[in-house]
Amino acid sequence: MTKSEFRYAHHPEDVKKYTTEELREHFLIPELFVKNQISLTYTMYDRYIAGGAFPVDQALKLETIDELKSKNFLDRRELGVINVGGKGKVTVDGEVYEIGHREAIYIGRGTKEVIFEATGEQPYFYINSAPAHTSYPTKKVTKAEAEVVELGDTKTSNKRVINKLLVNSVIDTCQLQMGMTELQEGCVWNTMPPHTHERRMEVYFYFDLEEGQTISHFMGQPQETRHIFMKNHQAVISPEWSIHAGAGTSNYTFIWGMAGENLDYGDMDGVTPDELK
Repeated sequence: MTKSEFRYAHHPEDVKKYTTEELREHFLIPELFVKNQISLTYTMYDRYIAGGAFPVDQALKLETIDELKSKNFLDRRELGVINVGGKGKVTVDGEVYEIGHREAIYIGRGTKEVIFEATGEQPYFYINSAPAHTSYPTKKVTKAEAEVVELGDTKTSNKRVINKLLVNSVIDTCQLQMGMTELQEGCVWNTMPPHTHERRMEVYFYFDLEEGQTISHFMGQPQETRHIFMKNHQAVISPEWSIHAGAGTSNYTFIWGMAGENLDYGDMDGVTPDELK
């Protein structure tokens, strides 16, 4: 079963007036993993889709949704999947890929059938998708194959390891880019100081957050920041005009997914902490 919801894009001047409830309604994706269901959120920001496949005791086929107006989900799209749970398998047009914990798979445009299944301990398949202009081959990417970057310092509570999994320096993609950032013990800040990039939107998915802990995700224009408190296994949509940074009450891991017309991030606009309001 595939279920979806739709989100509009928003003007930053309007967002300044939103209440806490309205911010959460428009930008937070609170439930990605529902038993024996593929749950998707379609946003008008670069027509991005984020969601989760949670096969417990039956296989789940990725079905098309009304917003796509296509026979198959991937007729005009590409798909990225990162498994944040136990071992599972993804079958792509009849070919089976075993996807372990923190392993990823890229599935290209034109694929007819994608099926998610559990094979051992419960898998949690986190899904991102973006429109695609051409077809690239399906490819599994392990953590060992990722491009790894270490950033930050324990002094500033942001020492972290960035695993670039489904990015154009590792595999061929059209515009979809996905990676996983692991914060070290005692570190809670991600992407600080933050930035914006007006030709590329982003979705953050937070996991590995212990029971009873929380994350405050910061968004908005630098001079009009807002925050959304989040739990484990929740995602948040970040518009191209918005900063995207967070701090937790303990360390955690998050997956960043992006789409847009640029891949080199040459228009990235860094923001210093004293510019934030």
